[in-house]
Amino acid sequence: MTKITHMIAGTSMLALGACETMTADQRTVAGVAGGAAAGLITADALGADDDWRLISALAGAAAGTVVAQNNQRNVCAYARGDGTYYEAPCP
Repeated sequence: MTKITHMIAGTSMLALGACETMTADQRTVAGVAGGAAAGLITADALGADDDWRLISALAGAAAGTVVAQNNQRNVCAYARGDGTYYEAPCP
């Protein structure tokens, strides 16, 4: 199972380069799908039950959406260390 998980993770990393030519909507959909897959793979690797797999897939989808939307604006979020964050242009 670990070998399959590593292959999927490696393939997703290669697919990220293809996002450059996508529209904003396509990027959001890819972020949702990629985030949900990453959450599900992580839960599976940790041996979580079905409830936690669902929760981690939903959390991954939410995180993927935020990352995709921030990438289209070229804005990154930086933590201040006190629980808040600020946005600035990505390096």
